[in-house]
Amino acid sequence: MLNKTKLLLGAAAGLALIAGTQLSGVVTAMAQDAAGPFTQDQANAGRMAYNDNCALCHQADLSGATDAPPLAGSAFFGAWKDRSTEALYSKIHATMPAGRGGSLDEATYTSIVAYILHANGAKAGNAAFTPTSDVAIGSIATGKLADDVLHPPKVAQAAPAGQQGNPNVVSSAGFAQPGQTVKYPDPGRFRLPTKLGLLVKGDIQNYVPVTDAMLRNPPDSDWLMFRRNYQGWSYSPLKQIDTQNVSKLQLKWMWSMPENGTMEDTPIVHDGIMFMWGVANTIQALDAKTGELLWENRLGPAPTAMGPGPSSVETRSMGLYENNLYVAAPEGWLYALDARTGEEVWKTKLNPKENVARTTGGVIIINGKVLVGMTGCGRPKSGDHCYISAYDAKTGARDWKFTTVALTGQPGGDSWGGKPDDERMGAETWIAGTYDPELNTTYWGTAQAKPWRRDLRGTGDGANDYANSTLALDPDTGKMKWWHNHAPGESLDLDEVFERVLVDHDDQKYLLTIGKPGILWKLDRVTGKYLGHAETVYQNVFSSIDPKTGTPTYRKDIQSQKVDEWLSSCPGPEGGHDWQSTSYHKPSDTLIIPLSQSCVFMLGNGSQTYFEMPGSDGNMGRLSAYRTSDLKPLWSFQQRAPFLTGVVSTAGNVAFVGDFDRVFRAIDVRNGKTLWKTRLGTTVQGYPVSFSVDGKQYIAVTTALGGGSPQLKPGTMLTEVHRPATGYAVFVFGLPDEP
Repeated sequence: MLNKTKLLLGAAAGLALIAGTQLSGVVTAMAQDAAGPFTQDQANAGRMAYNDNCALCHQADLSGATDAPPLAGSAFFGAWKDRSTEALYSKIHATMPAGRGGSLDEATYTSIVAYILHANGAKAGNAAFTPTSDVAIGSIATGKLADDVLHPPKVAQAAPAGQQGNPNVVSSAGFAQPGQTVKYPDPGRFRLPTKLGLLVKGDIQNYVPVTDAMLRNPPDSDWLMFRRNYQGWSYSPLKQIDTQNVSKLQLKWMWSMPENGTMEDTPIVHDGIMFMWGVANTIQALDAKTGELLWENRLGPAPTAMGPGPSSVETRSMGLYENNLYVAAPEGWLYALDARTGEEVWKTKLNPKENVARTTGGVIIINGKVLVGMTGCGRPKSGDHCYISAYDAKTGARDWKFTTVALTGQPGGDSWGGKPDDERMGAETWIAGTYDPELNTTYWGTAQAKPWRRDLRGTGDGANDYANSTLALDPDTGKMKWWHNHAPGESLDLDEVFERVLVDHDDQKYLLTIGKPGILWKLDRVTGKYLGHAETVYQNVFSSIDPKTGTPTYRKDIQSQKVDEWLSSCPGPEGGHDWQSTSYHKPSDTLIIPLSQSCVFMLGNGSQTYFEMPGSDGNMGRLSAYRTSDLKPLWSFQQRAPFLTGVVSTAGNVAFVGDFDRVFRAIDVRNGKTLWKTRLGTTVQGYPVSFSVDGKQYIAVTTALGGGSPQLKPGTMLTEVHRPATGYAVFVFGLPDEP
């Protein structure tokens, strides 16, 4: 085991070396009104290059979102004002675009840096920017947004050469409509044009409508929703595949999926039909036994950038109800498709304003209503807060919405330090909720307030309710029953937004959840009262946790943080636990949790230097089991590569999980020992499921890229792991056919 002190000292020494290197040779004598080391032509070209390669993650106004830090304004300037333009170029060249660092040419990188400097108030000069231009950013820029960033000019998008005036062809910058073909600019990588719309119409006969009773008690053979049941167990009662025969598993079929984006999919299976979500909202129905395509509807819009995108451009699960399949598309549209044909029944926009609100967590369907959360919302002074909303499953009409930040006059509204309501941002819902039919209560997790650093947020030491909380809502009205704030005043991008698992012990009703700090929380789900917790990974963020209330206290240097000072955080923003869901194995009362073990030094809202967690021996992936009745740890399994799927467990005492390094494995839920494994084409990512057709049990899992922090952060350390940029697919495994 590594010595914790040595590891931390080594990381600190490395950090000092990095900081020294970045500041070496910086020219600090220039006045802020001096011309920057770039030309206006470079800044103009940089605007277009930024829009093509950066805006999808960092936003068109450079304000940042989720894992992508702001590249302009006070947060960026606070972190970079004392650093050099050369360091900024090196950082961007090495890491951007996400997952494809170094893939652009030098002229593109230099122009992007020029545009970022321009956006931060630097003036163009006569000398062109080069990779070695070495000037202190604070000596030429002000950190105040340039007027053309605040009020961007409207530029007409030209049609591709030879296609002017053709209404059936649009550029990738626009939103294609069904029947139109999308033409992409050449990104240095070949790509075929894509036609959107219903490409293959289905004719599924004898389809069995999904009822409320089926959602409450799913057939053993089906996987009807995210994590299979309302309680969020990710557990299958099937037991044909067990600890004795799992080593005989073999591939039955695979189906390639659309690429160039992010995919963290849950295969939805009903009555022998598998429904899949793919990049660009490509919805497909497959024969779950053979992999034969039954119908396909490419809802679009098509991706505007090549390669894996940010974690906010995928949907994690769809839902079934009656004869419809429900899709919460990442761009903020909610669709109902006919599950038999793939035809659109209705669609509605979560927020009628264009380019406002996204969704990634999928849906949950309760009492004839489709419930969905939001991300990417709540821009300052826009009044566009995040909310959870419900829609009539038959018509798409909105029934109610619940705003996920506490506003003035509401319970918890005084926890924002008097900040105006239109500046209370964040509290996104990255994961669909769970539901207790007996209590008629749905439970949702929320992310942190924005900006996520308290020194930039302007709310003082306020708790920022309802951010980083468990929310208990009435699904019929949207009224809040209670909330519990797990991390009041969160400040290190360690949100508590992930799955809520509902477990009963006799007459006790519990809720268990775990977020990025790696704390496994246990609440009374009737009242929201804190009942206990377990620390699953090493953490140095909280100095203490109140044993009665569960309220954590942050380290003093976190409470008094300054944007230009480095802070350590264990875990880092990769998260001790992230979107990869737990599994509750009911027969043994075991919660199996995929964990990650990495830490970070971070500066302001920008630079981050990652290092391996103390005590991990370099193992960033960890799978741990806890008994839910008393939160006692049962076993733990570690490996170098982090796990990039959720866990699914079965009544056969087998659980399945996949990882960053392309390995998909089966483990014994009783001791964590590996019973079977195989290596697939690229990262095994998404949510594995189990189902049966004609009495035979199968295991399905997807491979893909993207995945946000759990992919990007460890990727900075796993330099020995090589993964193809292609290979998105769904794989289905089963036992050999009997002779």
